[in-house]
Amino acid sequence: MPPFTVLHVCMGNICRSPMAERLLALAVADRSGSEELVHSHSTGTGGWHSGEPMHPSAARQVQARGGDPAGFAARRLRSQDLDAADLVLVATADQQLYVTALRPDAAPRTFVLGELGRLLPRVDQAGLPPAGPTPAAVHARGVALVAALDAIRAGAEPQPGDDLDDPWGRAEKTFARVADEIEAVLRPLAAALLPPG
Repeated sequence: MPPFTVLHVCMGNICRSPMAERLLALAVADRSGSEELVHSHSTGTGGWHSGEPMHPSAARQVQARGGDPAGFAARRLRSQDLDAADLVLVATADQQLYVTALRPDAAPRTFVLGELGRLLPRVDQAGLPPAGPTPAAVHARGVALVAALDAIRAGAEPQPGDDLDDPWGRAEKTFARVADEIEAVLRPLAAALLPPG
């Protein structure tokens, strides 16, 4: 049950999904004054980097935006992570296929990051349960929001432009662009979960 749990998934869990994990936590804290209302965490489809800290360039992007990369350790996706997630945000359509092959019942809760960004403006937020400053209220609103997003998607496949580039091994400006794209989706998500009261 509460809090509303968002699982971010990429390949190695040192670049994209850690940035998303910490930037969503930051967006929630900026709106509510607390990180306790939403549980944001991340994993990778592969275990090559298990136990490692966030990539230094990813950590710099999180810090530059006011977030905290401290204490992060990469880990591999487990089926129980998917079972416990109210929303699964993956970096690419390939990772969406990986998640839904591992746990078919997670399909209605699993979105490519860019896909969620496209669908979110189409949700009639007035039809969602009212948000409140409690984990239970945010959880109820979040679950309804995910169901509304899946209904709007209506089984359509992600679009090619929905994928988030992998910045691993690339220049700092690529990490900055990817972090900007992550924030462009996760800030509105936090606003939908925690609208002004």
